[in-house]
Amino acid sequence: MPRSLARSLPHLLPLLALACLPALPQAAPPAATGGTRCIAGIVVNTVTNEPVSRATLALLAQKDSETVATAESDTDGRFALCQLPASKFKLTASKRGFRTAFYDEHGEFSTAIVTGPGQDTSHLAFRLSPNAVLRGVVTADGGDPVEGARVNLFLVPPEHGRGPALGRAPSQRITQVDSATTDDTGAYEFSNLSAGKYLLAVMAEPWYALHQSASQTGRRAGRSSTLDVAYSTTFYDSTTEEASATPIALLPGGHEEADIALHAVPALHLVVDTPVKQDGSFARPELMQTIFGIEFPASTAAATSDPAHSVAAEFTGVAPGRYELEHGDPPRIVALDASVSRRVDPAEGAPAVSISGTLRSVTGSALPDELSVALSPIDGSSRQNQVVTTAQRGQFRFDKVLPGRWELSTSGAGQSLPVVSITSNGAPRTGNVLIVRDRSLSIAAVIAQGETRIDGHAVKDGKSASGAMVVLLPKSAEGSAGLIRRDQADSDGSFTFHDVVPGQYTVVAIEAGWELDLTQPAVVARFLPKGVAVTVTESSGKLLRLPDPVPVQAR
Repeated sequence: MPRSLARSLPHLLPLLALACLPALPQAAPPAATGGTRCIAGIVVNTVTNEPVSRATLALLAQKDSETVATAESDTDGRFALCQLPASKFKLTASKRGFRTAFYDEHGEFSTAIVTGPGQDTSHLAFRLSPNAVLRGVVTADGGDPVEGARVNLFLVPPEHGRGPALGRAPSQRITQVDSATTDDTGAYEFSNLSAGKYLLAVMAEPWYALHQSASQTGRRAGRSSTLDVAYSTTFYDSTTEEASATPIALLPGGHEEADIALHAVPALHLVVDTPVKQDGSFARPELMQTIFGIEFPASTAAATSDPAHSVAAEFTGVAPGRYELEHGDPPRIVALDASVSRRVDPAEGAPAVSISGTLRSVTGSALPDELSVALSPIDGSSRQNQVVTTAQRGQFRFDKVLPGRWELSTSGAGQSLPVVSITSNGAPRTGNVLIVRDRSLSIAAVIAQGETRIDGHAVKDGKSASGAMVVLLPKSAEGSAGLIRRDQADSDGSFTFHDVVPGQYTVVAIEAGWELDLTQPAVVARFLPKGVAVTVTESSGKLLRLPDPVPVQAR
């Protein structure tokens, strides 16, 4: 079920399944008194399979996440929380040096513990993963340490490179999770990391660099020009090409070393001729560098001359690499593969257009006062990254969008609101894909507000299947990523899909299926025949219960 306690980093699946581990000592179930129940078990280290003592366990009410009871594991890792009513609870465990986690956690999902008649909740094995650590040293030419370098850490989600993240916005791919600054020995460290694959990108400036304008370097020679150097953004393992960056795999409790060497190269100068308006103002150009889909400012332009009709704005100390230059008014965006110093013409680049629009519900019901609206590029059709704005009372505007194919998505009030159709230039189009050309657009988007909750039960071999991944798949795959819902079966096999919009779906349950990409038709086809079909209509109401249990299928 969806996890409500937010944390800074996502968790990945433990590498060893419960069935493959040696037998664990079990906590003796304390006697229930007065008709109340106990939740008891043992906390174990996922790496060593040894008991974890002095771990703090907290039991939270499913309905409001209020703390119901707390306990501490003993020297044998055993714990017990008793005097509990028949209800549904979330169980979390934490200890210094370990990742705080919910019971049977898989990323943002976990299994709730259901107490009541016929429920065995006194023999739980709570697997807690030790923190992983990533450290290293950044050095320059000659092996000298680089102090003050910014080391950016990125997490590669399991879905990366295999289509949209299941049940999430298609734009959620690699994310930046932390950054650190090297000390006087060039060292950096990231601790408290979850298991997973990470990427590193280092940005730094040579301490001895002297950057002067093109006119100054033209007058001076020798020592000044030799010190006009820069470091290109460098990835592990010491490459300046993003596509060649080496992922670093961290296991639970793992300690990895990742040293990175920087090399100084002659700095480039980019001069941008910018027209001056009648009031004497001008649009200062911006130079950005995109690293794993995230924009970073690359350099600040200085106005070096002020003639009557234009300003020569110059970027100095630019390292060779790929950049996006925004200049002019209205803005133009230039994709630069910078390898030599150059002058940028005012007419260079693709024009960025504005997009204004309105939102309305497919049922005509009122929308939240504020909604987040995002445009995400499709298949690299645009060099631009995702752009986000806020819709106020159904009205929104994007000011700088490049031509290309984009996906429009909205969210608000704690839920995703899928876009089901877009009208542009008077022509309606089913789905959430928007084609932007070289002129401004005014669009009208229709969004589906899901109000139906679907409850179901997952079974395996005739018994309730705790921890199974359950997915609600729309019948039509095109433009339907926002309609997919996913949950994890609770200890009694129950699951819930929230905010389901009208449509035809199939519910499938898969054992250990968290790594599967169910947006791929070939993958989905294997599971659909044993799934349970369900149709949600405008008249389905607030709650729809599946009439048949959903069988758990092997991955």
